[in-house]
Amino acid sequence: MYFKRKELVKFRSFKGPLIDVRSPDEYYKGHMPNSINIPLFDNDERSIIGTIYKKEGRNKAVIEGLNFFEKKMELLLDNLFMNIDSYKTITNKNNNELYIRIYCSRGGMRSKSIAWLLEKFKLNIVTLKGGYKIYRRWVLDSFSKKLKIVVIGGKTGTGKTRLLSLLDKYKYQTIDLEGFACHRGSTFGGLGMNEQPTNEQFENQIAEKLNSFQFSNNIFVEAESANIGKCKIPHEFFNQMKNSRRIEILRSESNRLDELIDTYSVFKKEELQESVLRIKKRLGPQRTKIALESINNEKWDLVCRSVLDYYDKCYEYEKVGKTNIKMLDLTDKKYDERIIELINNVL
Repeated sequence: MYFKRKELVKFRSFKGPLIDVRSPDEYYKGHMPNSINIPLFDNDERSIIGTIYKKEGRNKAVIEGLNFFEKKMELLLDNLFMNIDSYKTITNKNNNELYIRIYCSRGGMRSKSIAWLLEKFKLNIVTLKGGYKIYRRWVLDSFSKKLKIVVIGGKTGTGKTRLLSLLDKYKYQTIDLEGFACHRGSTFGGLGMNEQPTNEQFENQIAEKLNSFQFSNNIFVEAESANIGKCKIPHEFFNQMKNSRRIEILRSESNRLDELIDTYSVFKKEELQESVLRIKKRLGPQRTKIALESINNEKWDLVCRSVLDYYDKCYEYEKVGKTNIKMLDLTDKKYDERIIELINNVL
């Protein structure tokens, strides 16, 4: 296992396009970030080959795979060279300076087949021993490392995400879990966001971000529950969040209402009303009615007030980072470089 991890470190050290030759379904489930999917077999072809392998053995499956490969070789080459040329244009590198990095599921025939093909064109090729499987082991192992996490907490509307973005702007180590999950974590959390990634890809993105950090320095994250939409924060990482230092942001109700109005008033009325209806049982009939009517009449302060009390009550049950809390009152303060000084003062 140690040797294979060394291979992953070596594979990552090369500079050049990163190509995932697995099927589109495999790629969608999870892939190395910044990789390009150029599948050797599509989903149906992979299924056919797998069935033949189970019923008739490896040799028959290999022959069927070669038949598929032969029919699409020219198209594959066109696709590969288009992406290689694009990379060379962006980086201004020539063939001698870059390495084409290729991986498949276990570092087997698919990556080796594409490598063999490209080597005929005198290109530098690197394949990943152990493939995506060894990469995933590295991802899961990364969450067990001891991290100096600082949790940014605060009730709904205190601008935690904006604060995290400000810290990132000033080169502090931050992980935007909601950004990776494409969800803000509440019933309104999916509004205006891209489709959520699979949980596996969510983990891959977090691990890659961690890999870019110095673990001796603070890592700032926003307080979250274990699930952000359909994405689940890795168990080991979430446990560290629960036992980490926490900065609790305090802001006035008017500040919080302004924050919520700025965030949500830009969305379509129908989308906002659908979000309200998803929590109508918890809001109760009166607050639900007020929220729906206020959305229709664009009375955004009433909309936000009708849900603010509900989310404040939910917040009291949150257990992330409650062992070492420092309060930071940012009422009426602008989120600029002066805020950074205040954060450093409470750490």
